[in-house]
Amino acid sequence: MSLVLASGSPTRAGLLTQAGLLFERESPDVDERAVEATLADTGVFADDVALVLAEVKATEVSARRPGSLVIGADQTLSLGEERFHKPADMEAARRQLLALRGQTHQLHSAVVVAEDGDVLFRHVSTANLTMRDFTPAFVGHYLAVVGDRALGSVGCYQVEGYGIQLFEAIEGDHFTILGLPLLPLLAFLRTRGVVET
Repeated sequence: MSLVLASGSPTRAGLLTQAGLLFERESPDVDERAVEATLADTGVFADDVALVLAEVKATEVSARRPGSLVIGADQTLSLGEERFHKPADMEAARRQLLALRGQTHQLHSAVVVAEDGDVLFRHVSTANLTMRDFTPAFVGHYLAVVGDRALGSVGCYQVEGYGIQLFEAIEGDHFTILGLPLLPLLAFLRTRGVVET
């Protein structure tokens, strides 16, 4: 059975590769902001938004890849009632980091597996990350060091790199923080014979 990752994320692809999975990649044709707009004012929580986005990605690609198991994933960041997206530019990244400093925010990572447009598996995990109360000067230094990489993640950081300097505490699964709840996904894939038991 063919396994397809419906994502352009090099981090997610790297996690699957390091776990020993053989898979193809196909980017979904999904306007994430348009999907989120349909959920506005519905009372849906950030973890549910991540699940909906992961499901839309998985089912969209699986409709084009009959007979394949398609993995869709998404991650949302929330601070209380406020949701954050990948920043559009460095100024937006600076404002976002200043809004998050000294506070605990949540990363919600969802994974969905679909086949022929039908959802077979869905899971969402949440991690709590507390940023230290860094200075505005440190934000400038941090963004100068990481450059455009800050624009590639919803939180403007990669905890596996220099972004770890932003934090004072992290609670949650490492894979959830990286954007793919890998252990529940592997457990499901074992039930389908994709991964050895």
